[in-house]
Amino acid sequence: MADGYPMKDAENILIRPADGGVMIAVKVVPGSSRDKVAGALGDCLKITTSAAPEKGRANAAVAKILAKALGVSPKDVTLVSSRTSPRKEFHIRDLSAAQARAALAD
Repeated sequence: MADGYPMKDAENILIRPADGGVMIAVKVVPGSSRDKVAGALGDCLKITTSAAPEKGRANAAVAKILAKALGVSPKDVTLVSSRTSPRKEFHIRDLSAAQARAALAD
């Protein structure tokens, strides 16, 4: 769900099955005015955070935002690639691709 509104283009986001859950492609925009799921950007889920992009603060904030949007515990969300790049992949444990898309579309 993008900022409280259903996300029309959730089907374009790269969400693929992975060991015990799914991988989701995310584009992170740190240093923003608000923490939110901003919608789809190409094949990524765009997430903005007010956290600074230093010492992993933005990555931790994005994991929490993603967990809330998907209705899972933050401990089920793990950053698996690109700690310093704006484009990242997160692993969400015990969630199917269909469940992830449904959560984002609601």
